[in-house]
Amino acid sequence: MIPWEILGRAVRSEGDELTLHHRGGEFVIRVGGRELISSRVHYSEEEMARLAVKRLGARQNIRLLIGGLGMGFTLRAALDALPPQSSVTVAEIEPEVVAWNQGPLADLAGRPLEDRRAHIVVKDVSQVISDEKIGFDAILLDVDNGPEGLALKSNSALYSDSGLLRARSALRPGGLFAVWSASPDATFLKRLQRAGFSSEAMRIRQRSSRTKGTHHTIFFGVLR
Repeated sequence: MIPWEILGRAVRSEGDELTLHHRGGEFVIRVGGRELISSRVHYSEEEMARLAVKRLGARQNIRLLIGGLGMGFTLRAALDALPPQSSVTVAEIEPEVVAWNQGPLADLAGRPLEDRRAHIVVKDVSQVISDEKIGFDAILLDVDNGPEGLALKSNSALYSDSGLLRARSALRPGGLFAVWSASPDATFLKRLQRAGFSSEAMRIRQRSSRTKGTHHTIFFGVLR
């Protein structure tokens, strides 16, 4: 078996280590030794972006916020689906993840950071949401494994009642809020409703080519 090669390391704000691994044609980002992101599976994240843009209908000049850069697949899917005059802001808290996407990971998703419509900010997405004044048409969160599967403990605020109200305030009328999750969460759906969203959970296959296998969950909330 081909051994894993470590291409990069970083210490995160909470003290654990973020590492980029490569083996053959596969890349993996791990946190504290646990796999966080893999280049093998990204269909459900891409579907979140495609479905979000589709649900925005005939809007033009769409302003989209993505929380979490990952390996660039969600950003690429959004850029491919959006009208040409739209823009995507990506909030990524780890500067090393941005550097990896400009280096060894750049070609995985077709170099989306080089698209003129893409704007990267090295900042916590919750801060970007709180600071927003103009309003986004959609906010997509792909920073954790869901409301209960946190990559950072501090991310719990994103899915709280107050966090959802902040997201609502950062959206334009009829705006959309979407969250990628590894598993269902009925409590989070109810929380979305309390915050003033019409909410829905969709089960999306992990891989597009499989008729069986793991499903992920995409939560959608539309401003009422």
